[in-house]
Amino acid sequence: MKKNKSRKNSASEEKRILEKKWKRATLSNNFIFYKVMRAHPDACRRLIEMLLGVKIKRMKMSQEETIAIDPDAKSIRLDVFVKGTGKMYDVEMQMANTHELAERSRYYQGVMDVDTLKPKQKYKDLPDSHVIFICLEDIFKNGLPVNTFENICIEDGKTKLRDRAWKHFFFAPLCATMIDDEEVKAFFEFLISNQASSGYTDELKAYVADAKRSAENKMQFMTWERQRAYDYDDGKEAGIAIGAQQKAIEDAKKFLADGKYTAEEISGLLGIPVEAFAEPDSAPAPAQP
Repeated sequence: MKKNKSRKNSASEEKRILEKKWKRATLSNNFIFYKVMRAHPDACRRLIEMLLGVKIKRMKMSQEETIAIDPDAKSIRLDVFVKGTGKMYDVEMQMANTHELAERSRYYQGVMDVDTLKPKQKYKDLPDSHVIFICLEDIFKNGLPVNTFENICIEDGKTKLRDRAWKHFFFAPLCATMIDDEEVKAFFEFLISNQASSGYTDELKAYVADAKRSAENKMQFMTWERQRAYDYDDGKEAGIAIGAQQKAIEDAKKFLADGKYTAEEISGLLGIPVEAFAEPDSAPAPAQP
């Protein structure tokens, strides 16, 4: 009886927390950003044009939520994947610094290329590629509101590879105060404060409200948040297990250095294989035939 009551209380608390998250979610939440931009391609096009200072004559919003290039390879889920005339854009809303955004941008660009180039096409047929991260934290700590990267020769610092691949990082707090373009500044102010101050952000605020009126979106959001929480817990448990294993190996090496126990005895005591902590010549000799 107590266990059932505890489970009900736990489920009720989880639901309360998720309801609160849903109520507070704004465009800076990548689930809401994904729903808004996919439902309103014109708003998405306008955002890309504003951020990159380009004009997109024609674009196609990808209907694929994930790109998987091989059963054994890591698939990716893109927030917004847009193909224009000879160009492709991926826009990602990033709420937290995961300390792997640089590597993630590299992987995303590679997977997008593989997905785009079809058999018998030439490498020259690859479209221009832009991966855009909109971040709430300055991950590079250089004080620049925008960081754009392309491949340049290290030796002379100026010769460009011209592979037509760019990675763009926009840091919302800095863009909201340091960008000269008032429309762009208004967008980033809206991300931070949820206060609309331009025609475009008025539209975005209405689109967010529409997205949050959907019962289906709410259910998907809660399922998505639960899965994220489970993945975090699994990762945390795995991290604890790895840490415990590493500690056992360090202890085994100390015991072996003291010379009081053989490698085989330490292996039995700590439950780890000899090869994990002992040099080959410290391991027990194989049995003679």
